[in-house]
Order: sequence, then structure tokens, then C-alpha cells
Amino acid sequence: ISTSDFYPHAVDAIEQRDTVISKVFLTGDYAYKIKKPVNLEYLDFTTLAKRKHFCEQEVILNRRLAPDIYKAVVPISFTNGQYQLTGSATPIEYAVKMRQLPENRAMRSLMRRGKLIRNSIDIDQLARTLAKFHRNSAFGKKISNFGSWQTVRSNSEENFRQAEPFLGEIIDERKFQIMRAAIRSFLIRRKALLDRRIEKQKIRDCHGDLRTGHIYFSNGIQIIDCIEFNDRFRYADITSDLAFLAMDIDFEGHPETARQLIDAYVDYTKDRELFVLLDFYKCYRAMVRAKVNCFRLQENKIANHEAPRRLRKARRYLDLAYQYAVQY
Repeated sequence: ISTSDFYPHAVDAIEQRDTVISKVFLTGDYAYKIKKPVNLEYLDFTTLAKRKHFCEQEVILNRRLAPDIYKAVVPISFTNGQYQLTGSATPIEYAVKMRQLPENRAMRSLMRRGKLIRNSIDIDQLARTLAKFHRNSAFGKKISNFGSWQTVRSNSEENFRQAEPFLGEIIDERKFQIMRAAIRSFLIRRKALLDRRIEKQKIRDCHGDLRTGHIYFSNGIQIIDCIEFNDRFRYADITSDLAFLAMDIDFEGHPETARQLIDAYVDYTKDRELFVLLDFYKCYRAMVRAKVNCFRLQENKIANHEAPRRLRKARRYLDLAYQYAVQY
């Protein structure tokens, strides 16, 4: 996998990137993602059959927003002492084959280099793309249940409960209690609105992980890496999906770009209720990211040099969540 003769196409160099749940091999023209055989609270990749299934789901779901990027699920076999890609022998693993996108065209990279500015055509195009995606996304009774008041409240309480072990050392307890009180108050006051969102069919099969690192301005707009391994992370109010991206743009230090995106999105959808829900979902999403960084800090495998960066990110996300909470 780490040698050029493994691949059925020319390869100049191979770069491997690891996440908690996958290994990605960048080869120049194509990228190959292999799922790790892990069983976490929110996913189970422990069998070959499950990994194949979720590779197939990844291709199907991501083709909604990146139809020309996700090429196929390809088998990996081991024959005569060698690994083979797309060979005829019995597969021992599967990989998602993708067209490799240029890193310098990622939204995050463009913003950090000052190439994506307020009122840009790119932001308007992104808003139009997301509005069309949400309008055409699947909906129905099963999906709508994930937008019910009870489910939204349960998700919020779970989020805070999972963050409680980090109070004091990482999370400021005073801010934490203020945020939790604000979230609970909002949910009590806005129950009718959440019920109405279901009636208006605003709970959809969304992306679930809409961040600036997953959006590329390359041959149009390509949006990759949606959540394929757990339906409940994708089924949500469209505001929650959009709020994740708006929060991530805020985190990158470009709140004016986030406002531009939201305003353009509302112009296309006429969904003005979104403004009432936006800070609530931005707070929720920022808390999720803070919690994820806290979890990573707990991992024994985390490199010593990475710990300070994770700590800074966790606290920055918490400050952002607090800022949204006091704006309700």
C-alpha cells in the first residue's frame, strides 16, 4: 500500500494520513481510504463485511455533493506474498477510491491565505449549492424523528454530560453552567418552533460534518467526507448542518464570511426561521468540537507535542460556544 507498484496507475509519491477511524493514502491523481477495524461508541467497523458496507455507503452518500470525486469501492487482496489492488483473489480489505483534490483549493486553505473574501462569488455559489442539496435531500417520518424536541433535547443533554469529566482542568465550570442553562431555556421556549420545523419538512438527510476542510473550490464546488457510519449524525434540521459550517468559519476568524453565507442561503431558501435557531445549533456544534478535542487529549497515543494544540483548540471552541449561548 505504501509502495508505488501496488497501484495500477502512475504514482510519483505516497503520503499517508491517519484519523481515528481510517487511513488515507494520497498518490497524486487518486486517494484511497481504508477503514480501520475499530468499534467505537458511534460506529462499528470490526468485520470485513461491515467495512465493505460502509465504504459503499460512503461512495453513495458523498456522490450527492461530489459526484465526480468518489470513483468506486475497490478490493485489496494478498497473493503470492504481495498485496494487490483490484486483483481477482479473495478480498482481505476494501478501499474507497477518490479523485485527489488539490489541498490549496480547500475552503480552509483559501481563507487562511486571504483568497476567500466577503461578498465573493464563491460564497454565493456555496450557499446556492447547499440550498439545492438540502432542498433535494431525503426526508420522511423516520428522519423527522431525529428533529423532534425530545431528540434534540436528549442530544444536547448527552453533549454536556459527556463533557462533564473535563470540568475544571480544561472546561471553565462557570461558563459551562451558563451554557447548559441557556440551552435548556432555549429548548423550553422554542418547543413550538422545533415542532413546526418537522411539519415544514426541514429535518433532512444532511451532510453531518460540514466543515471548511471538507469543501473544495475545484472545478466547481466539491463537498466531501459526509457522515456515512451513523445515520443519526446526518439526520437533522438543515439549520444544524449549516450551523456547523458557519461555526467553523467563525472559528477560522471570518465571522463576516459566515454572515455572508447565511444571508445568501436564506435568500435562496426563504427559511427565515433559521435565524432563530442558528446560535443554538452553533453552540451545540462548538461544544461537540470542544468535547472531541477533550477526548483526544485523553488518548494515551496522542503525541506530547500535539497536546498543547489540542488544549488550545478545546478552549477556543468552548469560548465560541459560550459566545453563542449568551446571544440567544
